[in-house]
Amino acid sequence: MITVHLVAANGATSTLEVKTGDSLMQAAVSANVAGIEADCGGLMTCATCHVYVREPFASQLPPPQDDEAGMLEFTAAERRPTSRLSCQITLADELDGLTVDLPDAQH
Repeated sequence: MITVHLVAANGATSTLEVKTGDSLMQAAVSANVAGIEADCGGLMTCATCHVYVREPFASQLPPPQDDEAGMLEFTAAERRPTSRLSCQITLADELDGLTVDLPDAQH
């Protein structure tokens, strides 16, 4: 189990104890975290699980694949250098303490 922190646009933080191997999106949806819509269920066709990954974790993640990079062009909120789709972040031991900020809108 690892700990991840999801910070809403209003500053409210959800701290989750999650198992490795799941995606960040799966963990957030299972915990009913507001702000991760995940309309497509993780099929990478909607960009409604957009997050901003904080350092040092943003630079530890592999770069987005072409499909993810393309979907990030369609986010409702501003795309930033640390923008990622949470469905594409696989939780692993080295991501213990991962903190992401949720955008103010997913639609």
